[in-house]
Amino acid sequence: MKINVLSLFPAMFEGVFNQSMLKKAQEKNAVTFAVSDFREFADNKRQVDDYPFGGGAGMVLKPEPVFNAVEALSGQGKPRVILMCPQGERFTQKKAEELAQEEELIFICGHYEGYDERIREHLVTDEISIGDFVLTGGELAAMTVIDSVVRLLPGVLGNADSPVKDSFSTGFLEHPQYTRPAEYRGWKVPDVLTSGNHGKVDKWREEQTLKRTLERRPDLLEKIDLTDEQKKILDDLKNRK
Repeated sequence: MKINVLSLFPAMFEGVFNQSMLKKAQEKNAVTFAVSDFREFADNKRQVDDYPFGGGAGMVLKPEPVFNAVEALSGQGKPRVILMCPQGERFTQKKAEELAQEEELIFICGHYEGYDERIREHLVTDEISIGDFVLTGGELAAMTVIDSVVRLLPGVLGNADSPVKDSFSTGFLEHPQYTRPAEYRGWKVPDVLTSGNHGKVDKWREEQTLKRTLERRPDLLEKIDLTDEQKKILDDLKNRK
C-alpha cells in the first residue's frame, strides 16, 4: 500500500512513521509513506488560506493548493482521498478494514477554520472523523486512522490472528488478558487459564468477551447476529446481576 499525507506540518509524522509497527511495516515492504507540505503546491507565494466569503472568524483553506497536490500525487491512479474533518463519517474498525483493501490512500490534514467546500464536493472520496471533539488540525486524527489501517495489512503483525481477534474486529470487546507471574500482589490469574484445558479456556474467553461487551458497550450487541449459545450466555449473565 502507498499512503500519501498532505499537511502544513509534515515534521509531525516523522516520529510516528519511524517507530514501532509502522516502521516494521515499511521494512516488510507492506506500505510506503510520503508526507508533503501542500504549501509547495500553492499558486501564490505559498499562501494556503484566506478569509471566508461572507465574513466570520478564522481562515479557510484555499482549494488550489489542495487540488494541485492531490492531482500531482495521484498521477494516473485513482486513490481514495480522505479528508480528516469533524463533520465526517465516524471512524470504525469496519472502515479500517475497508481502507486496508486499497492500494493507495491520500490523507488531507487541515488546519485553521475549515476547508473550502469545493474540496469536499469535487475532490475527496471519504470524509472521516475520529470522534465528537475538536483538534487543532487533522494530523493526529490521520495518524490514528493510518495506524489502524496498516496493522491490518498482510504480514505486518507477527500473529496473523491478532487483527482478526482484536476488539471490534469481531464486533465484541476483547476478553481480559493475563501474563506471568500467575500471582502478583495477591491477585491471581483465573485458574482456568492455567489449567491447560483449551476447551475450557475458549469457553471462558467467549463468556468474558460477552460479559465485557454487555457491561461496557451494550449497544454493540444490538448490531450483531448472535448465535443461540451466545444468547444463552448473555441471558445467564443478565440473571446474575
